[in-house]
Amino acid sequence: MGELPHRLPMPTVALGRRAFLKVGSLALGQLTLADQLHRQAVASDSNAEPTAVIQIYMGGGPSHLDMYDMKPNAPLEIRGEFQSISTNVAGYQICEHLPYLASVMDKLAIVRTVQHQNAGHLPASHWMMTGHQPTAGSTGNLNPSLGSVVSRLHGPNHPGMPAYVSIPRRQLLGASAFLGSAHNPFTPESDPSKKDFAVLNLKMPAEMSIPRLEDRQGLLQSLGRFRGGVDARSESDGIDKFSRQAMEMVTSGRALKAFDLNQEDPKVREKYGSYSVGQGCLLARRLVEAGVTLVTVLSGGEWDTHANNFPILKSDCLPRIDQAIAALVSDLRERSLDRRVMVVAYGEFGRTPQINKNGGRDHWPGTSCVMFAGGGLKVGQMIGQTDAHGAFPITRSYSPGDVLSTVYQFLQIDSEHIFRDPNLQRPIHVLPEGRPIAELLT
Repeated sequence: MGELPHRLPMPTVALGRRAFLKVGSLALGQLTLADQLHRQAVASDSNAEPTAVIQIYMGGGPSHLDMYDMKPNAPLEIRGEFQSISTNVAGYQICEHLPYLASVMDKLAIVRTVQHQNAGHLPASHWMMTGHQPTAGSTGNLNPSLGSVVSRLHGPNHPGMPAYVSIPRRQLLGASAFLGSAHNPFTPESDPSKKDFAVLNLKMPAEMSIPRLEDRQGLLQSLGRFRGGVDARSESDGIDKFSRQAMEMVTSGRALKAFDLNQEDPKVREKYGSYSVGQGCLLARRLVEAGVTLVTVLSGGEWDTHANNFPILKSDCLPRIDQAIAALVSDLRERSLDRRVMVVAYGEFGRTPQINKNGGRDHWPGTSCVMFAGGGLKVGQMIGQTDAHGAFPITRSYSPGDVLSTVYQFLQIDSEHIFRDPNLQRPIHVLPEGRPIAELLT
């Protein structure tokens, strides 16, 4: 059987895009919060401890051989110029340019044998982000991304917050496909590491400030002015109670406060690092605390290292994620969030064992690494082994579906749930294959 419709009948006269932006575009122009509030109103289990996921995406293809699966005994043209260093877990070593992560290995679990069969950036990203192998030549989401499924089947953990956020912008294959634009991520479209960081699509009236958000009377008066302007154009006729509640939620101040990094101690911000991914990870922690269910943080960096692999990784890519992820997993542990917040970090594939003539490594889906933390998982371990050149698994391999199934189980989302494509009316499972990675489960 297909999925039952989840939305209330919508009015024929909808709230205009500009009007919605005026009251705050957490609604994403599609009454998203109204949909979320409706789901919450009919939810049967409201007492479960909320869980959330922070996903760090290293688009371009991070080199597993130069991070977590180094081969110091291989020939120079395989092992490259980086050295291994010990971690704080006996017997495990990682790249010398990941010292912060080496110091928190006891909080990490690294799966080193994730494998698929597509070496193209976009189709491989689609496979990793949706669990579905794309058709030849496709460049967009044919299936909904992890975050969009979470938005549709789980919703936010707190009213007035989006379910799915992507920082600083939407990932290329992080869209909602046939689930509709309401389940695309909310995006700040601004770099959180910049002094002028501002959430461009979440605005209050010019006269409203953060302190005034505590003044409920001021909020109601401002909301009244919003409604007056909207009603004057007769654009809000017929909006049901969930839509009106959604408009009030976006003026509650919760989202504005969550996105306000200036409320963090400067020492905490420094701990995460000055790169976009560092401040993005800090922002992600604030967002999941406030009620967002899934946050994607784009890592930045030039991971597609067909040339000059080692200088680029050393000066650009590795320092970014090293400090940011180590700070995030430590912060979650210190704030007792490590059991209810899962962190997962990966790219679309690994890199070739053989270093090419330009000093780079090319696309390699034969194996790659996925890092997990938090989520009550069994950490302090590396799962899986590859051959002497890091080309293929010699122990059990794991699919993109296995990775995503692990995340869905943590969020208590049924990965066998069936959607129905509104165009073709064909049944489509959330995941066509995959089981949670048993070694991660406690």
